[in-house]
Amino acid sequence: MIIALVSIWIIFSFTTGGDFLTARNISNLFRQSVFTSMLAIGMVMVIIMGHIDLSVGSLVGLAGGVVAILDVWQGMNPVFSIGLTLLLGLILGLWNGWWTAYRKVPSFIVTLGGLLIFRGILVGITGGTTIGPMSDLFYYFGKGYFSDITGLIFALVVGLAVIFIQLKSRKDKLKYGFDVLPLKFEILKIAVSVILLVVFILVFNAYRGIPIPLMVLAIFLAIFSFITNKTTFGRYIYAIGGNSDAAKLSGIDIKKITLTVFMLNGLMAAIGGIFLTSRLSAASVAAGDGAELDAIASCVIGGASLAGGIGKVGGAVVGAVVMASLDNGMSLMNVENFWQSIIKGLILILAVWVDIYTKNKKSAA
Repeated sequence: MIIALVSIWIIFSFTTGGDFLTARNISNLFRQSVFTSMLAIGMVMVIIMGHIDLSVGSLVGLAGGVVAILDVWQGMNPVFSIGLTLLLGLILGLWNGWWTAYRKVPSFIVTLGGLLIFRGILVGITGGTTIGPMSDLFYYFGKGYFSDITGLIFALVVGLAVIFIQLKSRKDKLKYGFDVLPLKFEILKIAVSVILLVVFILVFNAYRGIPIPLMVLAIFLAIFSFITNKTTFGRYIYAIGGNSDAAKLSGIDIKKITLTVFMLNGLMAAIGGIFLTSRLSAASVAAGDGAELDAIASCVIGGASLAGGIGKVGGAVVGAVVMASLDNGMSLMNVENFWQSIIKGLILILAVWVDIYTKNKKSAA
């Protein structure tokens, strides 16, 4: 996926006369990808379990509407309004998870109903009006930037973390007799990762600095990557998606895990709604419309299998950046909206076909 992403950037760089790879456009591209990435982080865990959530777009709109009502109409402290909105996301995720896990209603039906219910509630509580502008704190969340010094410190911390994690992973693999790359290639791999990180920070600093939403996304990416890769809870998610019957016989509480995953997905949708509203400085009844499709597409393009059991949080975020790159590049080329939809739809179909083809090839082998 990284190779595909770089290829897309190179193509758009030539077709836009170099405008695509300017510091300003790269900064805007990653800032625009934050919203879909937040949704994809939650969605990929649902997909790994073999479920789907069609309600996240409407949940995004409802969360954005609620935080705007609390901030603009009620004049509530922004911290409290954000906290209540996050709680709402957890509750609505619990609603989806409860019907799916404890009442055995297919997640497709439950979340399709949620899509209609949440959007209807949004229209009802807002009266169909746009609510704004948001207070200064939300402007800071949605459009603020960290200073150049902060970006360099971030690069240093992340670079040291990359070195530590790679070397520790190598040590653990050697301890248990797994194959590892020769040390010189391992060092080369680490060096390339650190250099790319520094280059990106310098690009961001060349414009206005690291966007605050991107930094927040990086934190959530690290948290959920750790949860899915390094915890028992994460292993349970993959086990359920890979073979739910075997997982049940192994003593895994499938209902509890399913409920928790949907709650986390609801939480990430609420966070996405807050950032979308912050970036636009207003909430509207159309906010988040169709966002669930972009989130699902990001997960699939990033390597998640709709059959369950396969997928990575990092891959979903890369898929979201791919989607944002396509939108951004085609917009710079003045490609009409209907062509953008057609191209993204074809790419989604191709990604699913590759997944199915790979699975069939492995089964035949």
